[in-house]
Amino acid sequence: MKRIESGFEHVLFTSRWLMAPVYFGLVLAMVLLLVKFSKELFGLFAQIWSASGSELIIGVLSLVDVALIMNLLIIIMFSGYENFVSKMEDLHTHRDRPEWMGHIGFSDLKLKLIGSIVAISGIELLKAFMNAHNLTDRQLGWMVGIHVTFLFSGLLYAAMDRLAGKGH
Repeated sequence: MKRIESGFEHVLFTSRWLMAPVYFGLVLAMVLLLVKFSKELFGLFAQIWSASGSELIIGVLSLVDVALIMNLLIIIMFSGYENFVSKMEDLHTHRDRPEWMGHIGFSDLKLKLIGSIVAISGIELLKAFMNAHNLTDRQLGWMVGIHVTFLFSGLLYAAMDRLAGKGH
């Protein structure tokens, strides 16, 4: 029986490597986002003389949106890989290694994720308000409601995380 248990635990432990292709897929998603970013940026340059100030601001906010999502993917890939798959031992002494790498736990990762979602939602909401003439009051109301839901969810999660940390 001990042999079966040991074998099962080995398979279970090794199964963490099934996440490696997922993280590689996120790298490919970043390539797609880079293409999207480039398209948006070149579009802004093409319209620089004909676009209104609002259109340029909305375009820049779209670039910021993509950058935030890419930053979020980096955090998820690095911390997820190190927390759940394998330590990046060869990179611990690399001079360009970010200081936060290896120090973000699962709870910190969730807080960063929620914070990024709130920031992205806020940018989308700002873009919507700058383009409000194309949206109905109902659509804007739903967007505000969803953003407020994200905001309160983030605040509640942060409060629960803080309370749980004080209890240990």
